[in-house]
Amino acid sequence: MIGDRNELFSLDPEVAHLNNGSFGAVPRQVQRAQDLLRAEMDRNPMRFFTRGLPARIADARRQVADFLGAAPGLTALLPNVTAATSVALGTIDLGPGEEVLVTDHGYAAVTSACARRCREAGATLTEVSIPFAATDDEVTAAMLGAVGPRTRLAVVDHVTSHTARTLPVRRLCAELARAGVAVLVDAAHAPGMLPEPVAGTGADFWIGNLHKWAFSPRSVAALVVAPRWRSSVRPLALSYEDSMGFPAAVEWQGTLDYTALLAAPAGLAMLAELGLPAMRRHNSALAAYGQRVVAEALDLDPAGLPGEEALAMRVIPLPVAAAPDEASAVALRERIADELRCEVALNFWRGRPLLRLSAQVYNDEADFDRLAAGLPGLLR
Repeated sequence: MIGDRNELFSLDPEVAHLNNGSFGAVPRQVQRAQDLLRAEMDRNPMRFFTRGLPARIADARRQVADFLGAAPGLTALLPNVTAATSVALGTIDLGPGEEVLVTDHGYAAVTSACARRCREAGATLTEVSIPFAATDDEVTAAMLGAVGPRTRLAVVDHVTSHTARTLPVRRLCAELARAGVAVLVDAAHAPGMLPEPVAGTGADFWIGNLHKWAFSPRSVAALVVAPRWRSSVRPLALSYEDSMGFPAAVEWQGTLDYTALLAAPAGLAMLAELGLPAMRRHNSALAAYGQRVVAEALDLDPAGLPGEEALAMRVIPLPVAAAPDEASAVALRERIADELRCEVALNFWRGRPLLRLSAQVYNDEADFDRLAAGLPGLLR
């Protein structure tokens, strides 16, 4: 653990929080920064909204873009990746008979948004199957092999949510661009976990959350667009900043509570204070430890399980009998929370439950030891 958990976070100390990847954890000092902004807003709403708010959002945007390795003028701050996905999909001029590619590792909400966009346009959604432990070469071959003459857009994950692996986004963006296919990179988990994740990707659209691994308040996301798309981006709802174009037109949505966006730099400051390289080493090593001890407790061979050194998340396939469908996976996750006092992610993927463990600076080995001690009995 880096720092004192109770001093830095307001998390329930009686619970082992092993699912930072879903909703993150807002540090106390970031909560205080947002509280001050809310107090300022409520003390004089007229002054807060009408005197310099767009400039303050632009300053927050600049700091976030610098952190991500992106250009501020090509970056917009939005509430979450879900909203950013809709903005990106609305920018693509998708026509009847054209095609959008997704993978079976994709996040369900993003895939659903793509499916609706295809239905509205009369286009086709094609899901590309990628093996659990496919190499980068195999991933690239599968995606390129699915490209046809009517393929317009491909959606790929930077870090997959259910399977906790990276996809070779830089290579995919380059290869798909040569094939004339635009690429949307779903990087919900990348900010904070990976260094400067936007730099060098070449993505047409890149979207990432900051409230998972970058200590921002909920909810803050970044949408980064390639220069050729900048003039085509439209907000989900037109408001007063529409004439300013991207990114201001996308960010400004009337009387929203903008304090989360304004407090995002406080989260980046805390990352710097704690030492981001050391945090990343701590988190990835602890995630590997958690995968190992839980797998051994379940009589699984840890050496046969997937895992990447750069990531703070690992997965463990559970027996199908433990959760044979989506509803039973949800029920099992809730039993683990209620009976073991461990919060985990449990996803149903390709016909079997995948236990996903996250490690963050507030975790230590004892958190994973608790899960390892109790899970075998609960599954029995």
